[in-house]
Amino acid sequence: MAPPPTLTPGGQPLASFSDRLLATLIDTGVFLAIGMVLAIPAVIILLAVTLPDLIHVQADGTIGQPDVLHDFLLPFLWMELVVLAISLAIGWVYYVEMMFRTGQTFGKKSMKLRIVPLDPTHTLDRWTAAKRYLVQQSVGLVPGLGYLDGLWQLWDKPWQQCIHDKAAGTVVVKVAS
Repeated sequence: MAPPPTLTPGGQPLASFSDRLLATLIDTGVFLAIGMVLAIPAVIILLAVTLPDLIHVQADGTIGQPDVLHDFLLPFLWMELVVLAISLAIGWVYYVEMMFRTGQTFGKKSMKLRIVPLDPTHTLDRWTAAKRYLVQQSVGLVPGLGYLDGLWQLWDKPWQQCIHDKAAGTVVVKVAS
């Protein structure tokens, strides 16, 4: 017989690793879909604008030597910078504002999970949601550390927190709906 689930100091059952993993996969899929909606038109526009300069036919019928740096690379880098800035803004809204308002993203809502402060006398505020998001994004920049962050909950006792949960003082709980 399985042991009863661990409860938070507020009396809520902690989320399982598999529920958290599925919620993360759903959130990643949503964010990936949003990213594709941004990136595909950006690349099409980039190619429509830069290809005529890259394939320039001279008056004698020969193809001119393109200036790849100015005609393609710099516009490509600007496009990447704009897409990155928009992605960061959307990520902030998705992972911080949604978390702050409801304690849930779409993935967490579909898996019936919620982020709550470990201390039951506190409420989830914007700063806590932001700290959780920023730590999660920061550790993801170091190769391998993002995986360690997600797996940390497997051996963290008693609250099954990831590194970003520990930094923000939050836990992930299972909710009725």
